[in-house]
Amino acid sequence: MDANVKNDEFAKLSLMDRVAYGLGDFAQNLVFGTVGGFLLFYLSTVNGISAATGATIFLIVRLVNVVWDPWVGATVDRRDPKGGKYLPYIRNFGIPLVILAAMLFLPFGQWFPAIKLPFAFLSYLATAMIYSFVNIPYGALNASLTRDNEEIAKLTTVRMTLANVANLMVYTLFPLFVQLATSVGRESKDIGMFGIHLNLGNYASPQSAGAWFKVYAVYMVIGFIALMITYSKTKERVLPEKSQEQVKYSDLFAEFKRNKPLQILGLFFLVGFTFNFFGSTAWPFFLQYNIGHSEWNGSISLIGSIPGIFLVALWPLIRSKVGKKGFFYLFLAMFSAGSLVLWIWTKTPDTIALGYVGRFLQQWGLTSATGFMWSLVPEVVSYGEYTSKKRVAGIINAIMGLFFKLGLALGGIIPGYINAATGFDGTKKVQSATALMGVQWSMVWLPIIMAIVAGIIIAKYPLTDDKVAEMNHEIENRRNNK
Repeated sequence: MDANVKNDEFAKLSLMDRVAYGLGDFAQNLVFGTVGGFLLFYLSTVNGISAATGATIFLIVRLVNVVWDPWVGATVDRRDPKGGKYLPYIRNFGIPLVILAAMLFLPFGQWFPAIKLPFAFLSYLATAMIYSFVNIPYGALNASLTRDNEEIAKLTTVRMTLANVANLMVYTLFPLFVQLATSVGRESKDIGMFGIHLNLGNYASPQSAGAWFKVYAVYMVIGFIALMITYSKTKERVLPEKSQEQVKYSDLFAEFKRNKPLQILGLFFLVGFTFNFFGSTAWPFFLQYNIGHSEWNGSISLIGSIPGIFLVALWPLIRSKVGKKGFFYLFLAMFSAGSLVLWIWTKTPDTIALGYVGRFLQQWGLTSATGFMWSLVPEVVSYGEYTSKKRVAGIINAIMGLFFKLGLALGGIIPGYINAATGFDGTKKVQSATALMGVQWSMVWLPIIMAIVAGIIIAKYPLTDDKVAEMNHEIENRRNNK
C-alpha cells in the first residue's frame, strides 16, 4: 500500500469497520484470556507441575518478551509488506498462532511424562513470540483507522464489547465446557443458574487433560476465523509517510524517553493488567478452594460478563459526565468495592448472591478501567508524531504490548509464587488455612492495593481532549502543506 495516497484521516467509521477491527481483539482474548485465566491452574493441577515451576515458566517467557517485543515493533514500523502496513501480519501469523496456542493444552504430559516440563516451556515460549507478530501490528492498526477522537471512542466501545464476548467464552463457558467434556468424577451439580443441574466432571484431575485440549482447539478455530475477518474487512488510512526517516530499534528508547504520556500510560497498563490477571489467575483457585463451589463458575462468571458486553455502550456517556480521568477513578473504585464483597463472601461461602454482586461490581470496574485505556493509545501515537515528526505506531504499540504482557506475566507469576510460598498443593482437594489466605491475597487484597496505585498514576496523565484535537489538526496541516 502506498502511504502517500491521500486517505480521509478523520474518517467516520462504519459499523463493519468497528466490528471487523473488534473481532481481532475477540480472537486474541480467546488465546491469551485462556492462558492468563487457566494455564497456571492447568499446569499445577492437571499437568502436575508445581506452582513455583509454572510461575517461573511465565517469568522466563516474559523476560524474553522484554527483548523480543521491541524488535518486533521496530520491524513492523520499518517494513512495508505487500497488501498493507499492518494487516498482512494478522494473516501471515494467525495460522501458526492458533496452532501453537492449542498445543499449550495438548496432553503431552500424559504421553511423555519425562519431558512434560520442557514441552510446557517451549510451547508457551513459541506461542508468546508468534503472538507478538499478531498483537503488535493489531495494536498499531488501531491508530491507523482514523484520527477522529470521537470515532476512536466508538471504535473502542465496539472493540471492547467483542473482547468481553470472548471473555464470556473464556471465563464463563470454557471451564464449563471442560467440565462437561471430562469423564472423570462426573456427578450432577447445581450450577447456580435457574436451578439447572448438569453432569460435570472434575476438571482439576490429570485425567481431564484431553478435555482441556479438545475444547481449546475448538476455540482456536473460532479465533482464526475472527482474525481473518479482521484482515479482510479492515481499512488502513492513517499511515507513516514514505518520506519519513527509516525507523530504527533505538527509536524505541528515544520515543519512550521524550514521550511523557507514553511513560505514564505504559505504567498504568503495567499496573492495570497486573491486577487484572491477578484476578483471572486466582479466580479458579478461589472458587475451587476458598469458596468450594467450582460448579458455580459458569453462573457467577456469566453475571460478571454482563458489564463488559451490555454496559460498554455507556462508556462515552459516563466519560462525558465525569471526564477522562474521572472515568478511571470511578471504575477503579468500583473494582475495589467488588473485591471487598468477594472477601465478605468467604465468610458465608454458600451465599451465592454475594458471588454475583462481588463479581458483577469487580468485572464492571475491571473491564471499564482496563478496556477504556486502549482508547488513549492513538493519542500517545499522535503525541509522538507531533513532537518528533515521526509516526512510530508499531514501536509505541510494542511498548504498550510489552507493559500489557508484563502485567499478564506478573498476574500469573506472583500468585503462583504466593501459592508456592503458602503451601498450596494441587494434588490435594482441601488446602491449608495458610494456602487459602495466599489465594485470598491474590484475589482480593493485592488487586485493591494495585487499583489505588493505578489511580495515582493516571492522575499524572497530561493529554486533554483539546490538546489531542490540536495536535491531530496540526499534523494534518503539516502533511497538506508539503
